Amino acid sequence: MPGSTGSGAVTRSTLRQQIADALRDEVLAGRLKPGQEFTVKEIAEQYGVSATPVREALVDLAAQGLLEADQHRGFRVHEYSVADYRGIIEARSLVVEGMFTALDLGHKGYRDLHEPQVAATAAGVRRRAEEAQRAARAGDLTVLIGYDLRFWRELSALFGNPYLADFLHRLRVQSWVCAVQHLRLLTDLRGHLWARHTELVDALSRRDTGAARSIVTSYNAHSLALIERLADRAAGERGAGEGAG
Repeated sequence: MPGSTGSGAVTRSTLRQQIADALRDEVLAGRLKPGQEFTVKEIAEQYGVSATPVREALVDLAAQGLLEADQHRGFRVHEYSVADYRGIIEARSLVVEGMFTALDLGHKGYRDLHEPQVAATAAGVRRRAEEAQRAARAGDLTVLIGYDLRFWRELSALFGNPYLADFLHRLRVQSWVCAVQHLRLLTDLRGHLWARHTELVDALSRRDTGAARSIVTSYNAHSLALIERLADRAAGERGAGEGAG
């Protein structure tokens, strides 16, 4: 019957998204390592579900650049290089710059943070900023990633273009996946993570795109320098280990 078919489709779609979200979180938490391989069957057994929504979820994550599909061996977590990270940062910067330029030009889609009807949304963005900032200062990477992704998604939604918001979200997920493999090499992340989220909200609430650009530029330079430094250190340690062997 049509009603039954629709309900089943919604259930499967929801399950597919839940599995994709859970696996993405596993990658971001570092529990699924770069290069780690697994099959549809293994994931289906792990979550106690059928193979179909698992396969669909894995294909979705592969399309987002988080996994790589191998016709004969299943899937593996994508390994991002520092060069990849550099490219993602550049792409991310171009998208954000486009948002700021639209604000400079008085783009009608931008939902001004001072408008009464946007007050609840603006308050939510600030709460995400505060939580992300608090997690960054505490060095809590897992909590930071969750709030940071929500912060940027909700902030970019204020510019009124859902396609832009979705694209920026995808780039931010990819940049975190790339960064996590390096950041988790540090036993204490306090003092290493960017924590100027509320400053960015304040600048945009004033429509001060000059200050916002400066904050984002500083953020990108800080992130890239940190990942490059950690990657160089890891390469040095590997070289020392090979030499000792």
